Amino acid sequence: MIAIYKSDMTPQGGLKQITNFEPGSWINLVAPLEQELMLVSKKTGVPIEFLNAALDDEESSRIDIEDKVHLILVDIPFTEMEDNSLVYDTYPLAIIHTENELITVCLKNSKIITDFINGKMKSFFTFKKSRFILQLLQRVSMHFLLYLRQIDKKSVLIEKRLYKSMQNKELIQMLSLEKSLVYFNTSLKSNEVTLEKLLKLDLVNRYEEDQDLLDEVIIDNKQAIEMATIYSETITGTMDAFASVISNNVNAVMKFLAAVTIVMNIPAIIAGIYGMNVRNMPMADNPYGFGFVMALILAATLIVSWILKKRDMF
Repeated sequence: MIAIYKSDMTPQGGLKQITNFEPGSWINLVAPLEQELMLVSKKTGVPIEFLNAALDDEESSRIDIEDKVHLILVDIPFTEMEDNSLVYDTYPLAIIHTENELITVCLKNSKIITDFINGKMKSFFTFKKSRFILQLLQRVSMHFLLYLRQIDKKSVLIEKRLYKSMQNKELIQMLSLEKSLVYFNTSLKSNEVTLEKLLKLDLVNRYEEDQDLLDEVIIDNKQAIEMATIYSETITGTMDAFASVISNNVNAVMKFLAAVTIVMNIPAIIAGIYGMNVRNMPMADNPYGFGFVMALILAATLIVSWILKKRDMF
């Protein structure tokens, strides 16, 4: 999908969608077709490799420059439902700066982009391309922080359920959150390198306000890295603790079953001996022999149970 937007310079302001490639416009590509990529490349002079960069979900964050075209590739967070559970991951967003237009390319539609389209961003103009780039990067950092807080709250709720249930479902959910934090941490560190490189470009060093905004973006990104690291360590510690608890519970159950087996074998042994077809068994001719044998079984069972209880087997 391809959509072209331009800031409305009328008193009403806002963003309007246009059909032509005009100077000062913003070209937004979401999961574009090959024909759309070729069209944009032909109309804007952007290398096709730059447009294809964000369509590979394994691409890492970087900056490329060719002639007067700047490619800024960053990882952005997203959420999706998987097996009735919310999963967090990242995918690339390409921001391409040309002399006349700004181009964004992404595999999926992101709230980071739609917030600009829906007019939720103040002081946003498509012709202020360097400022627009920094505003996009700021939204990326803010969404990372937002999702990290959601992950933290979700892990606390799952931990509370774990205390009660100890089921595989909760453990798998914790493992999924831990994996999401690893993805976030890796992407944030890659973005950090890219943001540091931006400091050296004239692209964002023309105005003091832009430099201040980039500094804020770098600080937010560093904060997100610290949060992701702390939350990941917390979840890892929680998983290890519950793994030990589950192991102890299994050992306790096995110990209890072993004790029950010992106690249950006593009646079987005595009954087996008295059930042998041999002569001169004790109490064989006594009219109270059955009662005596039952009393012997009960006494032996109680004595062994008491010994096992003293040894904390029950």
